[in-house]
Amino acid sequence: MICLENVVKKYRTRRGDVKALNDINLRIEKGEFIVICGPSGCGKTTLLMTIAAMLRPTSGIVAVEHNNLYAMSVQARAKFRAENIGFVFQMFHLVPYLNVVDNVLLASGTVANKGEKAKALELIERFGLAGRDYHKPAELSAGEKQRTATARALFNNPKIILADEPTGNLDDDNTTSVLGYLSEFHKGGGTIILATHGVQAQQYADRVIHLRGGSIANKIAKEP
Repeated sequence: MICLENVVKKYRTRRGDVKALNDINLRIEKGEFIVICGPSGCGKTTLLMTIAAMLRPTSGIVAVEHNNLYAMSVQARAKFRAENIGFVFQMFHLVPYLNVVDNVLLASGTVANKGEKAKALELIERFGLAGRDYHKPAELSAGEKQRTATARALFNNPKIILADEPTGNLDDDNTTSVLGYLSEFHKGGGTIILATHGVQAQQYADRVIHLRGGSIANKIAKEP
C-alpha cells in the first residue's frame, strides 16, 4: 500500500546539509499497524510528513496505492491526501477560535451540511467528548484536545492514519484511550503508522521500526 524507495531528505544549514532521512526503503501493507520508534531528532516526523504528501523528499520515490505522490500536481496531491490520509499531530493543531464540532468538521474541507454535522457529533460522542461539543480548545484538557484531533483525522474515513507522537503530551489513562481508538480503526482494516519515542504503542503494532540518525536501524515483526 505504501512504498518508499531510496528516500532522502536534506535540510540546508549554515554548517552544511543535514540528512533527516538517509536512503529509506520501506514497504507497508494494507491493514498494518506500524510503530516507528526512535529518539527526538531521528527523522520520525520527517518520515511521516513525507508519507503524508506534505513534505517533498530531496530524492527518492514515495508511492501510496501505486500513486507517486510527488509526481502529482500540488492540487492533485492535496486532494489525494484529503481523501485517503488522516494525520494526528502531537501538538493537536486545533484552531483556537473554533469549537470541538467545527474543529472536527475542518476535515470535510467544505461548508458542512446537516449530515456531516451529525456525523461529527456522533464521532465526538464516541470519543467521550459529549458535553464538550461547543467548547473551544482553551477550555479542553490535553486528553480532550487529542481526542478531538483524532476524531478529526477519522472524520473522512481515511484508509491511512499517520500519528506523530499522539500520546506524547498525555497521562497514562488518556494514552490508553487514544491508542484504543486507533486500535479500533486498525481492527476495522485501516492502516496506521505511528511515530513515538515511548513504548506503550508497541503492544498494538504488527511491526516496530527503529530509526537512528535518519536511517532504519531494524524492523521487528510481532510474533503471531
